[in-house]
Amino acid sequence: MARGKIVCCGLSTLEVTLMVLFVVMTAVSVGLISVMAVHWEDRLQEPEPTVNPTAGPHENPYLIGVGRADCTGPPGDVPLMGYANLEQTAAGIHTRLFSRAFIVDNGSKRVVFVTADIGMVSQRLRLEVLKELEVKYGNLYRQDNVILSGTHTHSGLGGYFQYTLFMITSKGYIKPSIKAIVNGIVKSIDIAHRSIKPGRIYMSKGELEESNLNRSPHSYLNNPAEERNKYKSNTDKQVTLLKFTDLDGDGMGMLSWFAVHAVSMNYTNQMVSSDNMGYASYLLEQEKNIGFLPGEGPFVAAFASSNLGDASPNIRGPFCANTGLPCDYLNSSCPIGGLKMCVALGPAGSDMFNNTKIIGENIFKRAKDLYGKARQEVRGPLHAAHQWVNMTDVTVQLNSTHTGRTCKPALGHSFAAGTTDGGGDLNFTQGAVEGDPFWDGIRDALLGAPSNETQDCHQPKPILFSTGEMTWPLPWHPSIVDVQIITIGPVAIVAIPGEMTTMSGRRIREAVKQELEAQGTFSNAEVVVAGLCNIYTHYITTYEEYQIQRYEGASTIYGPHTLSAYIQKFRGLAKAIAEDKEQELPKGPEPPFFKDSQLFSLLPAAAVDKKPINTTFGEVLERVDPEYTVRDKTFVTVEKYHNSTAHWDVVHTDASWETRFHWVKNGAESNATIEWHIPLSAQAGSYRIRHFGHYKQRKGFLETVIMAYEGVSDVFRVSKLK
Repeated sequence: MARGKIVCCGLSTLEVTLMVLFVVMTAVSVGLISVMAVHWEDRLQEPEPTVNPTAGPHENPYLIGVGRADCTGPPGDVPLMGYANLEQTAAGIHTRLFSRAFIVDNGSKRVVFVTADIGMVSQRLRLEVLKELEVKYGNLYRQDNVILSGTHTHSGLGGYFQYTLFMITSKGYIKPSIKAIVNGIVKSIDIAHRSIKPGRIYMSKGELEESNLNRSPHSYLNNPAEERNKYKSNTDKQVTLLKFTDLDGDGMGMLSWFAVHAVSMNYTNQMVSSDNMGYASYLLEQEKNIGFLPGEGPFVAAFASSNLGDASPNIRGPFCANTGLPCDYLNSSCPIGGLKMCVALGPAGSDMFNNTKIIGENIFKRAKDLYGKARQEVRGPLHAAHQWVNMTDVTVQLNSTHTGRTCKPALGHSFAAGTTDGGGDLNFTQGAVEGDPFWDGIRDALLGAPSNETQDCHQPKPILFSTGEMTWPLPWHPSIVDVQIITIGPVAIVAIPGEMTTMSGRRIREAVKQELEAQGTFSNAEVVVAGLCNIYTHYITTYEEYQIQRYEGASTIYGPHTLSAYIQKFRGLAKAIAEDKEQELPKGPEPPFFKDSQLFSLLPAAAVDKKPINTTFGEVLERVDPEYTVRDKTFVTVEKYHNSTAHWDVVHTDASWETRFHWVKNGAESNATIEWHIPLSAQAGSYRIRHFGHYKQRKGFLETVIMAYEGVSDVFRVSKLK
């Protein structure tokens, strides 16, 4: 491993009450959300596609565009979004984050699916993106035909929400963060838009084992036995894949869905990372885009989230860190150390980098295999249906004689317990169906007690935060939620506004498929559950799982009938699509778009940067060794010197898996440490490491300016072991 340390920049409030709430909410919610490019010839040989024999040979092809753009944002000081751990702020880059866009057009209609390496799509983020798209393209890209989805990495930046709860747990609304994500998503759509050309789509499906585990099996077992008996596993093992080619059969891109949490990088990580799903994208794109650096090249490979609510990549399961014994089955705690000691382990144990690598490789290998085998051509019309729904007031027809209803948002006590992928610090446990007088008393004093109506509606959930009744300084949770389906031929993509558990996703797929096929216009519909889309509303469990009140049930914010309400609404969209009546759907109540002046930030402004005495910004503090030998480990370089051209060529960037950029702040001073893990494939020769950055310095009494700096290591050699 080549390692260098460089003097770096230092990237570095509402009223007192908000600060108090900030601290309290942080303490009790550590587990909060643990919850198509101009065409170049594809460099790898693609298998010869076979056409569906029942389809007409002269049917017009789709117009297809693919695009990818960086959406990383500032990798310093900004909280990472996922574990709701305030100490988990960005301090460098493990891998860069990207938005990947796919556009399909049949000459009369157009649909767009975007998946971005972020924790989830927020309502604010979606509204900002749609505003930018309207300025550029008019009404071409709209709320009904654009789906935005997040991969659910827990190592992407936060700060892009407009509701109070999410702002508190990610230090507010952070403009540099949301700007980077909005720009990245819009740019990926721009690139896809410019690259549109005639092409074809093929679908493939298969199973992937040893890559996900149900982290709440007790809740799953509360589903009816006859329903459970229809499935082989308590997690979905299916990978659904769409292959995009031009008319010559050359690959343009791939889009797949698989249900697993992107939490292989655990809550101790402080580097921006795309986690396991991002690594799968990295591997396939590097294999297809030969000669290009990561994040570059024409082929776009996207691995999108699905019904991952209870699906963990930590497949060895939960163990007590202090004893090595299994955790308590019912509440995932340990006799000594409680919840915090109960930690789920990945395939490589506690090594989060290898865990990410193994799960990512598993997903990549299965997708690569399915991509090569994809023969079933997708043909048919395009549809897009969308509504806004007030999820706090939906009446659900449970059967011929009984109805239920959704509730104002609320979080239960077990929400604060977190999960085995990242437990809470306080004395909350999963599976709590009774409140705690101590915590309830603190809640009542600070925030007020939940109303009887809300408590009754959410039974058996003991309410910790009645967020639907909390409106200062802004509503704590959304009421207006997007429901949306797009179809490409027989493929229906259902945009889920949160994290659906395994069985919830299965019920949604079955209901939508049934509704599409009931009218006779769809045959053998393939329904895909796309997770973390358009707006974040925490979890969506089945009614039966809700009764157990583990973390997922406690985080089902609209009450026990949440899933039934979504099934009812998605059935309505599917029926409209099947009858070709999407335009007749009522839009529903529009969501709020709060003014920037209404949003708050708890992130201090970056201070003026300082450097140690007798040093300069970009000065190398720790020299590289003069030579490194490639051994049986993972190593890499950044720039290699070519004698024939007398030029330095970039061979890796901070988007590369093999590089790690650590940024450590110490007051107004900070250090950047860059690690390159040299791979066996590295060529012998001369290399160097370079670092680029910015620092803030004072100019005059009041003015500050941002200055660029660069640090360069000594030249060192890489040689082969003899």
